Amino acid sequence: MKIYVLIKHVRDTETRVKIGPDGGSLEFLGDNWVISPYDEFAVEEGLKLKEKFGGEVVALTMGGEDSTKSLRQAMAMGADSAVLISDPLFGDLDALSTAKVIAKALSSEQFDLVLAGKQGVGGDSQAVGSMVAAILGIPVAAVVTSLEIENNSAKAKREIEGGLELLSFPLPALVTCQKGLNEPRYPSLKGIMAAKKKEVKTLTAKDLGFDENSAGPKANKVVSRGYAAPPPRPQGRVIEGEPAAQAKELVKLLHEEAKVF
Repeated sequence: MKIYVLIKHVRDTETRVKIGPDGGSLEFLGDNWVISPYDEFAVEEGLKLKEKFGGEVVALTMGGEDSTKSLRQAMAMGADSAVLISDPLFGDLDALSTAKVIAKALSSEQFDLVLAGKQGVGGDSQAVGSMVAAILGIPVAAVVTSLEIENNSAKAKREIEGGLELLSFPLPALVTCQKGLNEPRYPSLKGIMAAKKKEVKTLTAKDLGFDENSAGPKANKVVSRGYAAPPPRPQGRVIEGEPAAQAKELVKLLHEEAKVF
């Protein structure tokens, strides 16, 4: 069984963020980078399936040379090899352009399953995985909390409002992973040392057949125009008096000032 796991190299979720003076950029206070937390569930699920059925787990990411750190982490957990899609042309892609590049890289490969986190923290678009599946023309199950593979088909559960949705679909397919699917393992010292020797294959825009007209700023459908902080929360108010009087005053304020009804 050959499994590709899509990961994203992101700033630690504890990194503080503020809007730059120009209003069109973000400033980050701290520079610790990690695998996007939801992607760790995808790596773990790939490893569990490999342990059950045999085969190969390949970690794939798109980014600069520093993204190799997260690929090495995935391989330290147990992934067999890794692919880095890296090119200056791919430096500022929207979700659709990102999906097109990843789908192109996968289109020439034979695989049974593609796993990804339900979203990459940072952009939080929660779109790339489903877009990759749509471009490749394979089934997709998103935000999955349970996955079973049998023969050439899969069964998955995903949480929806008020219950669970049960899905069944043939392989190959793409699944995005939600918290609760598993508990990601920690890399062992042996795994960390072995990861240093494992292969990281690099693909460029030329390798994948992209140019500035098919990928990059010219091809993006979504453009960020600027950033603005949310308005400050108004100061709270304490209503004094007996409970009955407090309730009466609260209803009056909700009606006349907050205008919620």
